[in-house]
Amino acid sequence: MSVMGLVLAGGQSTRFGSDKALAVLGGDTLLARAVATLSAWCETVVIAGRDDAAAQGLGHCIPDWPRPGLGPLAGIAAGLAHARAHGFASVLSCGVDSVGLPPDTLDALTPPSAYLASQPVIGHWLVDAEEAAVAILQSEGRRSMLAYAARAHARPVNAASTPANINTPADLARIQAAELEHK
Repeated sequence: MSVMGLVLAGGQSTRFGSDKALAVLGGDTLLARAVATLSAWCETVVIAGRDDAAAQGLGHCIPDWPRPGLGPLAGIAAGLAHARAHGFASVLSCGVDSVGLPPDTLDALTPPSAYLASQPVIGHWLVDAEEAAVAILQSEGRRSMLAYAARAHARPVNAASTPANINTPADLARIQAAELEHK
């Protein structure tokens, strides 16, 4: 099964106070770390919701669909459409702020569609699940990842360890200190 990696990087970083994707952790930006993480499992990694990462040599960028500001589901919809157009069977997604994905993430989320119960943006989605994302984004209802997962008939997976989710500078500092402690 050909799996495309998808980094969701289109958020507004309001709780973080600056562009979270460009925050540095362990010498690399969060964006570079997310691309490197997915590259371990996927031959191709695409970045959703950004237009400047390609200039940094990190990968191909695609806009959120149907427009920015609709949350991670807009990145998922864009990624699934891109994957389908390029012959991929599925998409492995993570947020730009998802740090420390377990080494067995892809195996744990296979077969797709499945997602980490603790962080639904970390998921393995069949490209056929694009229709579910589009339907939610075109409706007036909630655009949550859990609503999408239910509509896509995805199964929740409990991981042995929970990846960190960086939302604030304090989260980043805490994770930076933990990484230094484990060196």
